Amino acid sequence: MKSIPIPKSKQRVAAVTQTEVGSKVKAIRNHSLVSRIGSKSRWISLIYRTFVYVILIDLAFVFLYPFIYMVTTALKHPVDLMDFTIKWIPTSLAWENFYYGMKGLQFMTHFNNSALIAVLSVVGQVLSCSFVAYGFARIKFPGREVLFFLCMFTMIIPPQTIIVPLFMQYKTMGWLDSVLPLIVPSFFAGGLRGALFIFIFRQLFRGLPWELEDAARVDGCGSFKVYWKIILPLTPPAIVVTMLLSLVWHWNDFFEPSIFLTSEEKFTLPMMLPRLYQSLDTLTGSSFEVFSLPVVMAATFMALLPMLLVYFFLQRYFIQGVERSGLVE
Repeated sequence: MKSIPIPKSKQRVAAVTQTEVGSKVKAIRNHSLVSRIGSKSRWISLIYRTFVYVILIDLAFVFLYPFIYMVTTALKHPVDLMDFTIKWIPTSLAWENFYYGMKGLQFMTHFNNSALIAVLSVVGQVLSCSFVAYGFARIKFPGREVLFFLCMFTMIIPPQTIIVPLFMQYKTMGWLDSVLPLIVPSFFAGGLRGALFIFIFRQLFRGLPWELEDAARVDGCGSFKVYWKIILPLTPPAIVVTMLLSLVWHWNDFFEPSIFLTSEEKFTLPMMLPRLYQSLDTLTGSSFEVFSLPVVMAATFMALLPMLLVYFFLQRYFIQGVERSGLVE
């Protein structure tokens, strides 16, 4: 039986059709494989994110637990405190604990003392640390790197190791029982964590273009005028970070004020907390046991409240400043 030849045009059409079918089958297989891989990767991503969130929630609870305990205890009556069935939510809110806490702290008097020390120290550190950092970042001179290394070395020296010579120095100068030992060092790039603030400003200054400084010098500006008019206004992130960190550290500082201040009317709020029992006994004429732990927690919250308010209103600027000032990469 004689076979009938297939025209070449039909052979080409059949080949093309077979190729298209094969490519479609391959595409379907690839799509199925990609779908399986995508589904698996989504599950892995979901598990990873769940694990990360669990860890973050646990860490957040570790840090927030003391604060939550302080607030809930401050709102309890002594009866609620002795009731073991009441852990977090009191039966009624004891707002009078905050009144007694403020009375025991003599809040306004010692608030003014803390504010004076903290605000003046912030101003001094912003001005002096930025000025020193400008010299380290923008001016070349012999021994610059060695001096900067020595400056950074002071960050690892605990203040307790040099408090005795500082005490003798300030006693010779007649500065004891005054705010001068707590404020004046800040205007000379010292104070609490002064070296850290120099590092923050230096990191930001080094990233500024040299053309700005060259153009200012062509117009006749000297080094100080370049720093004050050109460089410093371009560094609000470093200024915000320095202001907030310096404010919090000087406000919460207990060690140095307890060494240099001896008169109670000059004490800061943190220094009044250990004297709360004695102060309330004097005010009420009775034993502080009738007030119990809730008043202590209420007074502690009142001492922290100014810094909480400052951070609440400036947290956005603080986070932006940390991201842009070289503290994080």
